[in-house]
This record gives sequence, structure tokens and C-alpha cells, in this order.
Amino acid sequence: MKSLLLSILLLAAAAASAQQPGKLDGKWQIHNNIMGNESSQNCAFTQKDKEFTATCDGSATLAGKFDGDKIKWQLKSEYNGSPITLDYTGHFDSEGKIVGTVTVNEFNVDGEFTATLAK
Repeated sequence: MKSLLLSILLLAAAAASAQQPGKLDGKWQIHNNIMGNESSQNCAFTQKDKEFTATCDGSATLAGKFDGDKIKWQLKSEYNGSPITLDYTGHFDSEGKIVGTVTVNEFNVDGEFTATLAK
């Protein structure tokens, strides 16, 4: 009985830790689907505590923070030569990906995104 209880506690602890966000440092690929328009960006993330920054595709920059499995960032980029701001709100899923919604402020449209750590 003791070993069964210990096994259950170990499994519960493993499941809880699998859902905790990992380090953001590294290269991530962010895939967007905004009103049927799909795009991807490669971003190099640098994390300090619960805040982070990144450079995407060599020119766009983002900054954000996370709390638990919730994460938010803002990406400043260009679209047809004009500056745009994209707001990302998401969470870490059980596979370590970041999934959520993205809003393009200048056009008042929303979409979905998935960020995957590059291998």
C-alpha cells in the first residue's frame, strides 16, 4: 500500500512538473494563422527571470513576461512598409509548446499561434 501511494505521488509530481514552463532561452519558431493568412518566424529568445526579449528573423523585436504557464509578449514588426504591433497571449501546453491568440492591433484582427522550440 505504501509503495502504491508513493507511486501515485511520484506520478502526480511528474505530471505537474511537465506542465511547468521551461526555459525560454534558445531559438523558437512561431507559426501564426491570422484570418487564414499563415506565416512563420524564427526568434532567438533571451530570458531573465520571468521576463524575456527576442529578435525574430533578424529585425523584428519582441518583449514579454510569463507567470506560471501563462505568457504574453508584444512583437513590433512591419507590414507592407508600415510598422505594426502584434500582441500574443498564450500558455505552455503539456508538450512544452506555447499556444494562444495573436492580435494585430492596427487591423483589429485576431488569430492563433503556436511556438515550438527549435531542435
